[in-house]
Amino acid sequence: MTSQVMAAQRVLGYRAAMHNVQPVGAQLREWRQRRRLSQLDLAGHAEVSTRHLSYLETGRAQPSREMVLRLADRLEVPLRERNRLLTAAGFAPLYREHALADPEMRAPAQAVDLVLKAHEPYPALAVDRHWTMIACNRMVPLLLAELPPEVVAPPLNVLRLSLHPQGLAPRIVNLPAWRAHLLHRLQLQVRSSGDPVLAALADELRGYPVPGGERSDPVPPDNPVYVPLQLQTAVGMLHFISTITVFGTPTDITLSELALETFFPADAATAAALRQLADTLR
Repeated sequence: MTSQVMAAQRVLGYRAAMHNVQPVGAQLREWRQRRRLSQLDLAGHAEVSTRHLSYLETGRAQPSREMVLRLADRLEVPLRERNRLLTAAGFAPLYREHALADPEMRAPAQAVDLVLKAHEPYPALAVDRHWTMIACNRMVPLLLAELPPEVVAPPLNVLRLSLHPQGLAPRIVNLPAWRAHLLHRLQLQVRSSGDPVLAALADELRGYPVPGGERSDPVPPDNPVYVPLQLQTAVGMLHFISTITVFGTPTDITLSELALETFFPADAATAAALRQLADTLR
């Protein structure tokens, strides 16, 4: 494919995108409301007049490229959605999106691989914005070894795997508390991002059967130090604490949406059992 053809396709794609997005003012209003800010609040943060912000939201005025980026920054809009704002305002997208295997992503990909491997003998994995697993260390497959192949087939959504009745759910001893934790975290993401895929995932997970047949979302404890994952495995009961790590200064969409979830043993017995399990890898 020639560079001229590729350039023409990008132009056509850009024009098509402009016809399929909400006006920039409507998008800005949605993000402001999602962040629970008044026009006065946002105007103060962005150092613009309330009247000008009102004109932008209603379409009576069109924002400059710099204004779109300033408002997006104050509203903490994800990079993917900042491109949508720019496109709706008539500007070319600013942020690029590379696959993790692309040459430009070599250093971040190596960093991810280093963190995952260094975390052994404890499990660790990398997920995208929809909680699809894109990488893991060697401990994760060991903990999933006895699950049905169709449940762990890629693309593997780790939240679906956790709560699915044929997935890890029957093995999670504290399933009601863990379910409440996952659904609460997911709902916060939906509220923050407005992502329809995450919203659909939340609806799906809420529909899975739970102990006692209760379908309403259980309320997380008021004052836990942390919510553990208590998992029954072939090497005994394992107690985990999970942490989430993200890249600090991403300017690439893929990198900004990448998260590493690492699991640490919550007690000495779990640490010993995981070391025993890791011995099978040698």
